[in-house]
Amino acid sequence: MRARSERHARSPAESLRATMAAVRVSFTWLGVRKTLTPDQKAQAAEPFGAQENYLSAAKKLLDTSDPAYREVSRVRSRATSYWKALTLPYPEPGLRLIRQDRLTTFNQAMEDYRTALGEAVAHLDSRYESLQTAARQRLGSLYASEDYPSTLQGLFGIEWEFPTVAPPAYLLELNPALYEQEKRRIVARFDLAVQMAEEAFAAEFAKLVGHLTERISGEDKVFRDSAVDGLQAFFERFKSLNVHSSRQLDDLVAQAQKAVQGVSPQDLRDSDALRKQVATQLQTVSATLETLLVDQPRRKILRTGTAPVTTHAPAPANTPGGTHTAASGTMPTSSAPPLNPSLSAGTPAPRPVEPQRQVA
Repeated sequence: MRARSERHARSPAESLRATMAAVRVSFTWLGVRKTLTPDQKAQAAEPFGAQENYLSAAKKLLDTSDPAYREVSRVRSRATSYWKALTLPYPEPGLRLIRQDRLTTFNQAMEDYRTALGEAVAHLDSRYESLQTAARQRLGSLYASEDYPSTLQGLFGIEWEFPTVAPPAYLLELNPALYEQEKRRIVARFDLAVQMAEEAFAAEFAKLVGHLTERISGEDKVFRDSAVDGLQAFFERFKSLNVHSSRQLDDLVAQAQKAVQGVSPQDLRDSDALRKQVATQLQTVSATLETLLVDQPRRKILRTGTAPVTTHAPAPANTPGGTHTAASGTMPTSSAPPLNPSLSAGTPAPRPVEPQRQVA
């Protein structure tokens, strides 16, 4: 009983620290754009009478609309969506928080995505020669064979890790004062993580409720099943990841869940009365939710001792090499099911064009 009461006495931030782990997902990705050389930019600027140093221009090395390339990109998108759907934001670039009891499930899913990525890259590599031929025809004199590696194998990859978000133990012995300072910094970050989770849930919830309400409020009965299914998926994720930092948000989610409980998309299409009833209940939720969202900036100012949110700038689109980490922004509306997505880890030999290392 005592342990149970202690758990209930935890603050939302303390609960996060006790039950969550940090996780980062990153991708190795071949850049498909390359900046033109100064001479090429000068040539491109000449017809306009422009100075080349005031012109930004790049060439596209591969056709990214090719089905084989799109499948490679699709695996990355699904892996990123799955990672975000299972986690909460954290105020450090590229890091998100995952429930400790989900680590094994997450790890297996990412292994599957890695496998699927390897298969997609192998298929893309089988089409690589024809893609180079098409690029040679489209780029004309801008085509340069040295821009292209001999193979695409090893140039796309997915990695994940679970970095610690606790102060290092050795610091306590080396510098106790610095250790305490680091502890306070981390406590502040978890306070901010709670705020970020609440705001992300509220924003996503408002979008889903508003969309469904709009679709069923009028005479038009045409709406996609996803308008209802997306809201139901949100309820499951909210139940799993809710930090219970806002009683008002908890109550609003419960009201909306009650309004659509046992209601299928087809039920709403078939019954005008049911559609009107659900729309009225959701409108009430939406109106209160708007007030909650308006109040958030003020509550953010009133909270003290929180660390600032750091944004992570993406790598320039026209650079062929670099590293990206999956950004920890807003929460997705639905989780992608674990696919079958890999690449053998191994460092590729030096290439004319180096792959980008991307933090999702």
